Amino acid sequence: MTDVSVLNREMFTEAEAARLLRVAQSTLHYWLEGGERRGKIYKPIIRVEPTGTRTVTWAEFVEAALLREYRRTHNVPMAELRACIDLVRGQYGVPYPLADRRPFVGGRELLLEAQELSGLDPDYCLVATVRGQLILTPPSESFFQRVAWEGDLAAGWRPHDDPHSPVLMAPDVRFGKPAIKGVSTGVLWEHEAAGEDVDEIAEAFDLSPNEVRWAIAYETSLRAA
Repeated sequence: MTDVSVLNREMFTEAEAARLLRVAQSTLHYWLEGGERRGKIYKPIIRVEPTGTRTVTWAEFVEAALLREYRRTHNVPMAELRACIDLVRGQYGVPYPLADRRPFVGGRELLLEAQELSGLDPDYCLVATVRGQLILTPPSESFFQRVAWEGDLAAGWRPHDDPHSPVLMAPDVRFGKPAIKGVSTGVLWEHEAAGEDVDEIAEAFDLSPNEVRWAIAYETSLRAA
């Protein structure tokens, strides 16, 4: 079972986290630390208060992964989204409510209430009412499915955009770097780039050829981003 202290573990530099999330470092920094835009000071979305640090904890990385889903097509609104997250944070009494499974499963009514109280635009909502049922919106559903949950805690994240990919990031495996069965995808890519055959790589690392291909596909897409 993942210990809650893992959420506070410093895992990545800000630059490395931004690369793995495929967002601009300036964007990630803004989410983490807030900043000034058009003469107005905005508090962070992810952190309760700015810390001045350029390192990213596991929980901060996971929460940034959710914002990444919205960032694909929208500019994430700082004030309203922060207000919504603050309401959920206060209700559950945890610093990282979006790295917690409960709001997405048994707490959808709370999410709906928080969205309404914070005045969050429908484009950024985490849940929506469809035929009388509360469902996760596409960005939050995509995020929820990409997280590997242990109990209520985020124990891993699947960084590959292809939902079938076995690539996983976990704080206790390879220092959080993308891996398949504990083998770094970067290492597998380097072997293939050096001219080694996929079958040879698979045999050397006790993986299937298909797993090696997934690793190479992920690393290729990461480098092309």
